[in-house]
Amino acid sequence: MFDYIFGLLSHDVGIDLGTANTLVHVKGKGIVIREPSVVARHKKTKQVLAIGEEAKKMLGRTPATIEAIRPLKDGVISDFDATEAMLKKYILMVHESGQIIPKVPRPRVVVGIPSGVTEVERRAVQEAALSAGARKCYLIEEPMAAAIGAELPISDAGGVMVIDIGGGTSEMAVISLGGIVLNRSIRVAGDEMDEAIIHFMRLKYNLLLGERTAEELKFALGNAHVTAYGDKDQIKYMVVRGRDLGTGLPRTIKVTSTEVREALMPVLKQITAAAAELIEETPPELVSDILERGIVLAGGGSQIVGIEKLLSEDTKMPVFITEDPMTAVVRGCGRVLEDDELLRKVKVVGGLR
Repeated sequence: MFDYIFGLLSHDVGIDLGTANTLVHVKGKGIVIREPSVVARHKKTKQVLAIGEEAKKMLGRTPATIEAIRPLKDGVISDFDATEAMLKKYILMVHESGQIIPKVPRPRVVVGIPSGVTEVERRAVQEAALSAGARKCYLIEEPMAAAIGAELPISDAGGVMVIDIGGGTSEMAVISLGGIVLNRSIRVAGDEMDEAIIHFMRLKYNLLLGERTAEELKFALGNAHVTAYGDKDQIKYMVVRGRDLGTGLPRTIKVTSTEVREALMPVLKQITAAAAELIEETPPELVSDILERGIVLAGGGSQIVGIEKLLSEDTKMPVFITEDPMTAVVRGCGRVLEDDELLRKVKVVGGLR
């Protein structure tokens, strides 16, 4: 009875709780929130000062009394209180309305989680959502959510393979008959790409870059193949500023897309190697299905130019990037909310109810 009433008075939401970004999909409305997963708070009182884009601007710029943190690391919660505060804010934002009858922030929530998390890490996500105001919290594995968001035929007898490259983890799964046949989760993704760029610049130019600068460099010049920009000889440039480790003073250098590819390649090769290993373990019938349908790429990491060509060469499979790869997981969570039978089929069993 109460569940039915709350269903009328609240908006059910799907959440892609990512290491780098958090996206919120509202049933019947689409994606309404797309914010960085960053929280700024007072160090002593733990009072939350900013969440999302406003907090991200503070990274690396805070005074001694304020800390700007990313509450999720490698796809799992590393700071429970900060995660709860972030979810609470987004649930309240979704239910703000100028209507005569106010909305009650007690939604059903579907959250995408990495496929390789432990039972304890799953429970932490559910507890954070329930503490933030959700009346029910269901968990769905990210590769399954990405496949549903990409509108792949997951219920068919034929196999499909999805690779979701996020901020903290790269998720890979072979799906057939509405379930995951094989999966692999590696904690190598967007954050490691940023670190690889910082490490490369330190070694080659003796220059220390900040995390935000490395991320900007990745988005602007990140590429995975010599033919990424069409012509083999076409090279792009970007001017970056950092601290010279020799003098301790600021220095400006011009970085090429070739150098960024060189920096990213060790990380990208780890992802392609994991994908190749998963294909090796896949039953022959499903391999032939995947060869026919191709591997589908989702997640922010799939926006690295030419990554589908690198993956195709290393796995000997056709590779495609889904439309709007950043939102594939949250769109999948949203579709699951609208279909109770699909929710029963794909939700992760266990944890809290």
